[in-house]
Amino acid sequence: MPKQKTHKGARARLGITGTGKIMRRKSHVNNFRRKKHRRVKGQFDEMMEVHPSVRRRMRRLLPYGR
Repeated sequence: MPKQKTHKGARARLGITGTGKIMRRKSHVNNFRRKKHRRVKGQFDEMMEVHPSVRRRMRRLLPYGR
């Protein structure tokens, strides 16, 4: 059986926690920063968990992420 390949774009954009959750960056971070409230800009620092409907596809892209 050949080795599975890790999707390099997914590897750069996603992180996997110690408990196995797949975390992603929030959207709308780079555009119109001046108009956004300070509280909103602070929330961009936090990572979000990937939605359950997408989780299985993300796992396929990262076969060796534990």
